[in-house]
Amino acid sequence: MDIATLIGIIAGIAAVISGFLWEGGQLSGLLQKTAALIVFGGTIAAVVASFPTYRLRTIPAALRMAFGRHRYDSKQWVEELIEMSTIARRSGVLALERKVIDHPNPFLQDGIQMVVDGTDPDIVRQILEMEIDSVEQKHEGYAKIFEAAGGYAPTMGIIGTVMGLIQVLGSLTDPTGLGPAIAVAFTATLYGVASANLIFLPIASKIKSRSADEVQAMEMMLEGVLAIQNGENPQLVRKRLESFTLTHRHVAPSPLAKEGLDESAQ
Repeated sequence: MDIATLIGIIAGIAAVISGFLWEGGQLSGLLQKTAALIVFGGTIAAVVASFPTYRLRTIPAALRMAFGRHRYDSKQWVEELIEMSTIARRSGVLALERKVIDHPNPFLQDGIQMVVDGTDPDIVRQILEMEIDSVEQKHEGYAKIFEAAGGYAPTMGIIGTVMGLIQVLGSLTDPTGLGPAIAVAFTATLYGVASANLIFLPIASKIKSRSADEVQAMEMMLEGVLAIQNGENPQLVRKRLESFTLTHRHVAPSPLAKEGLDESAQ
């Protein structure tokens, strides 16, 4: 699990509750079952009504993407692609077939396999770009569900507050109870705004951030695959691929890649 996502949400909720208690509030004043039912029940119902069933089934995958541990080590892929480039220059692209049979990354595996099969470079690019677009659209669908929840929750909070105020105004015969009753009514607004800005929208943002990292890694692999197919110098391939990384801290090349660079220099 990505502890940062969980810590951020918990810290945000804790900050809100702590500020309330610091001002002399009582924790029991924040625990209102009716407000929770209206806000969270209404938000879930609105989301279910907004998306088809097949989209709603992706919620577990979206949560895994937001809270799971995902590492897109671009530098690792750079070194691996440089090594493949070296092998291709020394022994031909057919020598890469054994290396990609059980490769853990299906995108890179498909790309190298098409190169080994002699697929036209334009077709390779077209197919891999279609795969990248498909991944972007899938992740965008994940984020939209939580963005929708973040939009509905505050509105449901206002609805809950209005309903509470209606009940308050209907019982003006007891003025002493107006203050607590109004406070309870506004708890629904607090639930709606807080859940949107501390849970739903941050999850959507984390999904988008993770998606951007994954797409960047895939675009780098695409350029690496095409460079390998064109038989480019491994040193030039490295410079091209390192432009995709956020930092340019030097990573020592593998012995096989270094050998290829020495040969190309000769």
